[in-house]
Amino acid sequence: MDKYNIKGMSCAACQARVEKAVRKLDGIDEVSVNLLTNSMTVSGTVDSETVIKAVKDAGYGAALAKEKNENDETDEETKVLKKRLLSSIVFLLILMYFSMGHMMFHFKVPKLFMDNPAALGILQMILATIIMIINKKFFISGFKGLIHKAPNMDTLVALGSSASYVYSVANLILIIIKMNNGNLTAAKSLTHEFYFESAAMILTLITVGKMLESISKGRTTTALKGLMKLAPKTALVIKDNKEISIPIEEVKINDVFIVKAGDNIPVDGIIIEGFASIDESALTGESIPVDKDVNMEVCSGTTNTSGYIKCRATKVGKDTTLSQIIQMVSDASASKAPIAKIADKVSAIFVPCVILIAFATFIIWTLLGYSTGFSLSRAISVLVISCPCALGLATPVAIMVGNGVAARNGILFKNATSLELLGQMNAIAFDKTGTVTHGTPVVTDILPSDGVTKEELIKYAYSIEKYSEHPLAKAICSFAKAENITSLDIDNFKTEVGNGLSAVIENKNIYTGKADYILAHCNIDENTKDSAHALSAEGKTPLYFSTDEKLLGIIAVADTIKDDSPKAISTLKNLSVNCIMITGDNEATAKNIATKSNIDNVIAEVLPDGKESHIVDLQHKYGKVAMVGDGINDAPALTRADIGIAIGAGTDVAIDAADIVLIKNSLNDVAKATILSRKTLKNIKENLFWAFIYNVIGIPLAAGVYYPLFKLKLNPMFGAAAMSLSSFCVVMNALRLNLIDLKKAK
Repeated sequence: MDKYNIKGMSCAACQARVEKAVRKLDGIDEVSVNLLTNSMTVSGTVDSETVIKAVKDAGYGAALAKEKNENDETDEETKVLKKRLLSSIVFLLILMYFSMGHMMFHFKVPKLFMDNPAALGILQMILATIIMIINKKFFISGFKGLIHKAPNMDTLVALGSSASYVYSVANLILIIIKMNNGNLTAAKSLTHEFYFESAAMILTLITVGKMLESISKGRTTTALKGLMKLAPKTALVIKDNKEISIPIEEVKINDVFIVKAGDNIPVDGIIIEGFASIDESALTGESIPVDKDVNMEVCSGTTNTSGYIKCRATKVGKDTTLSQIIQMVSDASASKAPIAKIADKVSAIFVPCVILIAFATFIIWTLLGYSTGFSLSRAISVLVISCPCALGLATPVAIMVGNGVAARNGILFKNATSLELLGQMNAIAFDKTGTVTHGTPVVTDILPSDGVTKEELIKYAYSIEKYSEHPLAKAICSFAKAENITSLDIDNFKTEVGNGLSAVIENKNIYTGKADYILAHCNIDENTKDSAHALSAEGKTPLYFSTDEKLLGIIAVADTIKDDSPKAISTLKNLSVNCIMITGDNEATAKNIATKSNIDNVIAEVLPDGKESHIVDLQHKYGKVAMVGDGINDAPALTRADIGIAIGAGTDVAIDAADIVLIKNSLNDVAKATILSRKTLKNIKENLFWAFIYNVIGIPLAAGVYYPLFKLKLNPMFGAAAMSLSSFCVVMNALRLNLIDLKKAK
C-alpha cells in the first residue's frame, strides 16, 4: 500500500474528485482519500508516477508521502492562515469604516470623499482588491476546479466574492458616468449598491473558519504527535568498552545500550544487566511502573523511572514496538470508515447543485420583479452558506480522535472499519488459554499425605520435576523457587511417556504422574481420590507423588483466570453482547473457567483447526461476531470473524491476523474498545446529522424561500460566517471524544 500527500483539497468535493480520478486507473484495488490529513492511500499494481499524474490531471498536487514527524503540515497551514487573516482584518476594518461606517453611521471621512461617491467607490474597490489578493488561494483553487469541471468549496467562495465585486464595479462605472453627466444625486444613490465590503468580508470570515478548522484539526492528531515525541533522538551504546551517544538511526540489532534513571528507552531490547522500574503508560495507558529484571523485555518510548539497566537491542528502526504502534494509528486514521460513503455520495454532486441553486435563485427573484441587488444577495448567500467541508470532515475527524483515545489506552485499531464495526458486534468469542486465563499454569493446591510435611512434598516434587520440560512441571519449579526451597540430588531419572516421571532420591524410588501410574506403585485411599476428583471438577490438574511404599501427596496445577476477566465479561454482557468461550480443553475444565469468568456459553474440546468453523456457526446464529485470541491456532478464526482482536502478548501471527490489538493483554480492553467504538460511531452520526441539517436549513434560508411569508432573508456576510463556523463545530464535536475516560466508562 502506497501513501501520498495531496495538495489543493479544500472540501469533500475535492476529496471525491481525487478519489474518482485515481479509482479509474487500471490495476487499482482500493483507494482512500482523507480530507483531514490531506493524504491518500492506494493499493494495487499501478506505479506511483501514473497515480500522481491522475491526481494532477484532476487539478490537484500529489507526492509520495514521507515519514511523518511531530511537526506536520497542519501547524504550517495554521501559521499561513493566521498571517492571511491578520492582514485581511487590517484592510477590512478600513474598508468597513469607509463603507458601512460612513454611509450608515455617518462617520467622518476626509473631505475628498464627502461629496465624491466615485472616489469613495474607488477607495473601497482598492481595499477590497487588496483583500482578494491576500486571499487569492480561494480564487486560484476555485476557478481551477471550475475549469477541471470539479467545482469545490473554494469555487463557491470565489464565485460569491467575485459576483459581489463585479456587481460593485459595474455600479462604480455607472456612478462615474452619472457624475460626468452632472447628476450627483443619482450618483450618490447608487453608493448603496456597493458590495465591496461583502466581497472582502466573505473571504475574511471564511479564512477565520479555515484557521479555526486548522487549529482544531491539529488537535485531532495530538495522540499521534505524542507518540512520535516519545522516540528518543539518541541512544547511549557501548562501543569498545566506552559509552557513546549515537543517533537512534545508527543503533543496530545486538548493540548493547544503557538506560539510566529518567531516560527513555531508545529501541526494543532485552535486559542483560541491572534492574529498573519502567513507566509504560505512554504505550499501555497503565500508570503504575513495571519492575523489570534480567532477561525481561523493554520497549522503545517507555521511561526508566528508577534504576540502571544494560540492554541488548532486539528491534530497531521501524520494527520497534513504538514505530509499529505509530504506523498502526497513522494507517487507521488515514483509512475510511464504511459510514463515510454516505457523505462521499452527497459530496460528489453537492457543489454543482449549489451553483445551480444559486443561479436559479438569482433568475427567479429577478423574474419576480425584485431588484438586481436583492436577487444577487440571495444568490451570493446560497453560495457562501453552503458547506461541503462539514460533510467531508464529519467522519475522519471522529475516526482520528477515536483512534487517539484508543492508542492512549493501549488499544490499536488497524483501520477505521474496525473502529466503526466493533460496537455493532452481536457476539464475541474468546479463546481460553492466554486470553481469558493467564496461559501459564501455576500451583493452586498442595495436599500432603499423613506423616508428610508440605515442605517435604514440595522438595521431592521440585527435585524430580526440574528435569522435565512439561508446562505443569515448570509451574511446580517456579512455585518452589518462590518458596526458597532447594532441590535434592537425584539419580536414574526416567520419563514414562504419557504416564509420569520416576527417579531415585535419597535412596528412595520417587514417582509422579497420573493416578493409574501411581497405583502401580502404592495405594491411594478413597479420601485422596475424592479430593483429586474435586480438584479436577474445578478445572485443576492433580499430580500424584509417591514412593514404593506410600503416597506422598497431591499438588494441583491450573491455568488461572485473569483477575479482570469476570469484570470484562460482565461489562460486555451489560452492553448486550453475547460472550462465548472456545477452547480445546475438556468440557469440565472449560465450564469451570467459564463459570468463574461469567461466560454463559462454552464450546469445548475443539481441535486446533476447528475454531474457524465454529466462528462461522456463531455468525449464522448471532450475526456479526468478533473473536479474541492470542495463539497461532487462533489466526484462522481471527481472520474469519467480522472483527479479530489479538491480545498484545500473543504471537505475531495472531497480531498480524487481527483487526484490533490490545497491548495490555487485558480483557477489560475488549469492553473499553467496544464502548469507544459505539461512542465514536455515535459522534460520526451526530457530525453527519449536523452537516446535513445545516445545509438543508441554511440553503433555503439563504435563497429567500422564507422571505415572502416571514420576511426572513440572509445577508451574505452572515452566510459566510455560518459557513466558516460549520466545519469548526463539526471538528469540535469530534474533539469531545477526548473527554471519554475509558477507565470509568460504562
